[in-house]
Amino acid sequence: MSKEAMFTLKLEPELREQFMAEAAATDRPASQIVREFMRDFVRQQRAAREHDAWFRAEVERGMREADDPGVKRIPHEEISAEWRQQRAELVKRAGERTE
Repeated sequence: MSKEAMFTLKLEPELREQFMAEAAATDRPASQIVREFMRDFVRQQRAAREHDAWFRAEVERGMREADDPGVKRIPHEEISAEWRQQRAELVKRAGERTE
């Protein structure tokens, strides 16, 4: 099997001319630049799919956890009280440093 394959592309003549000129200005073959674009596109698409799959799994896990009666629930009031206390301590420490 051949290591290379042909890829035919239709594009505007102006775009082709501009692209070829920029490729020549960087002393790189146009085909090399196109391969790099293609590799980057493939990498970005795979990364996006992997992230989407991870995110969906996290959401599903969170939904299962939210529906699980065995999960310990912390009341909002308790969390708010803890944060108020931590905030007060930080404000106090910050005041001590400025004096």
